[in-house]
Amino acid sequence: MTKEIKTKEKETTKFAEGRCFYKFFWIFLFGCIFGAYYEQILNLVIHYNYHHEIVWQLRRGVIYGPISPIYGAGAVLMIGILGRKKRPDWQTILYGALLGGGFEYLISFLQEMFLGTVSWDYTNEFLNINGRTTIPFAIVWGLLALVLVKVFYPLISNIIESLPKKFGTILTRVLIFLLVLDFTLSWGALIRQIFRHNGYEPITFVGEFFDTYYPDEVLKKSYTNMKVIEVKK
Repeated sequence: MTKEIKTKEKETTKFAEGRCFYKFFWIFLFGCIFGAYYEQILNLVIHYNYHHEIVWQLRRGVIYGPISPIYGAGAVLMIGILGRKKRPDWQTILYGALLGGGFEYLISFLQEMFLGTVSWDYTNEFLNINGRTTIPFAIVWGLLALVLVKVFYPLISNIIESLPKKFGTILTRVLIFLLVLDFTLSWGALIRQIFRHNGYEPITFVGEFFDTYYPDEVLKKSYTNMKVIEVKK
């Protein structure tokens, strides 16, 4: 009888139930896609406002697909930390602002340190912090955190758990494999770009592969707002 009960419980368990890895992977994926299109639409509006022409420019963090990892990671960070317990809205906004602003600053710093590039510079913006983030943007992160925790997470959690368990598991594993492959190619190409700009010839077939298939012209199509910081020799 006990064995039959356990079997029945196992069969009725939802896909990605609770705060688990698969659940947060899907949150990360939705955040990545939302961020990419948000940046592209915002850029379109700003460009039209100043130049009165429609320009659809890619804004993403990888070579293939509408993926902006910083938004995905930010969504996971905020929901993972701020979604653990209920708190007043003002606290969620405050903590979200600190997390979002701090995370944006950290990513900018690490990108410049390890890749020798920058993707945003707020030096001329109001109340900026070393050009890496601004207090107004941090407030926006805080408001976004409130929406993520109070509205987005409950809604998307139910949608994710509604997937058939077997199908959801297989689909998630396939998407994880594709994302890891995309990230590996994208960041490998960026690292090789830095070596190339500093005059280092490829010494393995990996470097030759990136130079052949992912030269600067290809990377520029995906990383349209990324600028390389020239290193003084």
